[in-house]
Amino acid sequence: MKLIFPIAALALALAAASFRVEKDTIIVRELAVKAPFAMPAIKVPDFSKGISVNIASLGAVAGDKEKNAAAIAKAIEQVSAAGGGTVVIPAGEWRTKKIHLKSNVNLHLEKGATLLFSGDPADYLPAVHSSWEGMECYNYSPLIYAYECKNVAVTGEGEIKSEMDTWQQWFTRPKPHMESLKRLYNLAWNRTPVTERQMVDDSSHLRPQFIQFNRCRNVLLEGIQITNSPFWTIHLYLSKDVVVRKVKVYAKGHNNDGVDPEMSQQVLIEDCVFDQGDDAIAIKSGRNPEGWRLKTPSKNIVIRNLTVKNGHQLVAIGSELSGGIENVFVDNCTVLDGAKLNHLLYIKTNERMGGFVNNIIMQRVRSGKIDQGVLGIDTDVLYQWRTLVPTYERRLTKISNVSLKDISTGEVKFVSRIIGQQELPVQNVRLSGIRTGTVDTTAHMHQYLAGFSEEDVTRK
Repeated sequence: MKLIFPIAALALALAAASFRVEKDTIIVRELAVKAPFAMPAIKVPDFSKGISVNIASLGAVAGDKEKNAAAIAKAIEQVSAAGGGTVVIPAGEWRTKKIHLKSNVNLHLEKGATLLFSGDPADYLPAVHSSWEGMECYNYSPLIYAYECKNVAVTGEGEIKSEMDTWQQWFTRPKPHMESLKRLYNLAWNRTPVTERQMVDDSSHLRPQFIQFNRCRNVLLEGIQITNSPFWTIHLYLSKDVVVRKVKVYAKGHNNDGVDPEMSQQVLIEDCVFDQGDDAIAIKSGRNPEGWRLKTPSKNIVIRNLTVKNGHQLVAIGSELSGGIENVFVDNCTVLDGAKLNHLLYIKTNERMGGFVNNIIMQRVRSGKIDQGVLGIDTDVLYQWRTLVPTYERRLTKISNVSLKDISTGEVKFVSRIIGQQELPVQNVRLSGIRTGTVDTTAHMHQYLAGFSEEDVTRK
């Protein structure tokens, strides 16, 4: 009898070990990323050991959005249940509705594949836990949505594209839309539970993001082309360990930022091309009470080797930054000559935001003509909110330690324009090796700035 228990225990242990191997097929690798601050290694999922399911084997038919959406959902379920792997979108155009990813799933578009997303808002219901301009709510599902997923990816050489007829009609902001924004702001301000912030109705028209990774870990977005977007294109929300690599974004509609890391950490964005109707990269951390409630700064973000064809800014910080933003490194980027660009780096906030901005470093950037300047910092950016709602509570944003070096541009209006607050000046801005073309106005326009240094700032 003494031998039976150990043998039985060993058998059970071996069975359990065998089960873990079978059910845990995703390998997670650590990617070391160089940065001028302590940057943790980023965890990147590898799906090569998992199963592969082609949507054509599950009834997908080119042009039939109902069958395609059902086949994709079934493939995602099969792959996730099997412990992980890849859902394959083969060559061809596949019209579809919303896609909800699950943990351990890589949605992979083969070369020549296009996922064409319907422009019918009803195809993105029921409403899901999302956010809009820094405020959490229940809204139309993002076209591709991952919620509380681990080890999740969208990869390949194909294209994802949105039909735009309805979304373009929603670009305008008539009074009913603005009243809905006001209602959402007040719901957030009053700390109303998110489940009660239902924003799908006949007049709110809060457009969904194209891709949203919401509260996810170990995220990979690689290789694909994204064409058109209802709203922000790639929204990294409350997520950690994210790589966005070799993605091409062509989206020139209203609010069409390229990538919006919001309250996200350990993020690498590299080797991408952006042709945008708004900012190429916009780093955020919640609006007013939402950022204060969630208390999750965006930090440890590396942006490198980008090409920008058009965009309001190469990198914007804010204006939603109530949770704080720190440790951002922008390196070796190019803005093509002829691009429509306002700034290389633009930090924007207002007296209601609170939060902080610290340790923002940009280096080795080449650009043609810039409509405004190399660096802009403005602490009084309110847009529609200036008249939409009053200032319920005044919280200033501490902005400190901003450094730009080895920058070359064409003509600019100014090199730097920095407008701080009298009670809380911007602190420690350093410019070195800045070479511009003609400066149309004054090189530096500063108000309420404590600590400014420049070295080798010249005109070509």
